[in-house]
Amino acid sequence: MINRLFFMLVLVGVPLSVAGSLLHWSQTLMFGVYCLTIVSLASYMGRATESLAIVSGPRIGGLLNATFGNAVELIISIFALKEGLTEVVLASLTGSVLGNLLLVAGLSFFIGGLKFKRQEFNVYDARHNSGLLIFAVIVAFVIPEVFSMEMQIDETFHLSVGISVILIALYLAALFFKLVTHRGVYQHKTDEVEEHEEPEWGKGKALGILAAATVAVAYVSESLVHTFETVAHSFGWTELFIGVIIVAIVGNAAEHASAIIMAYKNKMNIAVEIAVGSTLQIAMFVAPVLVLISLLFADRLPLVFTMPELISMVTAVFLTITLTSDGDTNWFEGLTLLAAYLIMGIGFYLL
Repeated sequence: MINRLFFMLVLVGVPLSVAGSLLHWSQTLMFGVYCLTIVSLASYMGRATESLAIVSGPRIGGLLNATFGNAVELIISIFALKEGLTEVVLASLTGSVLGNLLLVAGLSFFIGGLKFKRQEFNVYDARHNSGLLIFAVIVAFVIPEVFSMEMQIDETFHLSVGISVILIALYLAALFFKLVTHRGVYQHKTDEVEEHEEPEWGKGKALGILAAATVAVAYVSESLVHTFETVAHSFGWTELFIGVIIVAIVGNAAEHASAIIMAYKNKMNIAVEIAVGSTLQIAMFVAPVLVLISLLFADRLPLVFTMPELISMVTAVFLTITLTSDGDTNWFEGLTLLAAYLIMGIGFYLL
């Protein structure tokens, strides 16, 4: 029934998005249409990557989910950069980190925990990802903030470019480590769960749907960005709130749905890989790529976040590491992550 609903939203939302853009309908109305359309398109991306995940295994499957889920975020951010909305872009990166670590992981642990009293995942992957989380969020994001206090704007951006190159190189090295040189070295008994499940779609169909959905998302995302200023004025929202909460949730809808579905099926390796892997990809690949892409636009994007953003991300990292370092989870740990997300959401709304 949910799949039918998303199908109807795509069937109606895409033509409405095109018509609304061409006929200049109310931007507040179109903001809602664009968001629903992107979420419904993201659901198809999620189902396609889930099919590919069954064929590829939990690690590569989780990586695929994170990659195509973050493709939406990257597309929206590029159009926002083009419009000079650097604060929205930085806020959306913050929202993605918070959303993946607290909202996605929290909902996955909570919903999966309601069905299973205890859910296990690969503790070796969790420990490996913990180190990368500390590096990506705390080292790579906090350092520019500290040094920028004694630097000019141009020097801060040059520092951001250097850090971005290092982040991308380390992220690629991490993928090479996990998928090539040490693939299968750190096995866990939960890696053997549900190996024989049949994918919903074949490989070719899944890839075709991914490509079509990505093109559609790119078109709708460009229109969505143009509504931010009007919507912010209409509802009294700040650019910070739009980026941290609205854009992050809409942009990451694909992996939100996929991770929760995987947790409900007790496929916790994939669920954790989506939530944490997506965070690492945002911090170590998407953010640095956006810094480099901003070289093409008038407004540059330094990796300098506000203090509330930094403290929220650091808190989310330490809370996630604390709850996942033992390799198992339950519904109460999920509820703890969700509570932290709600507290931060209220703070950003009132800020």
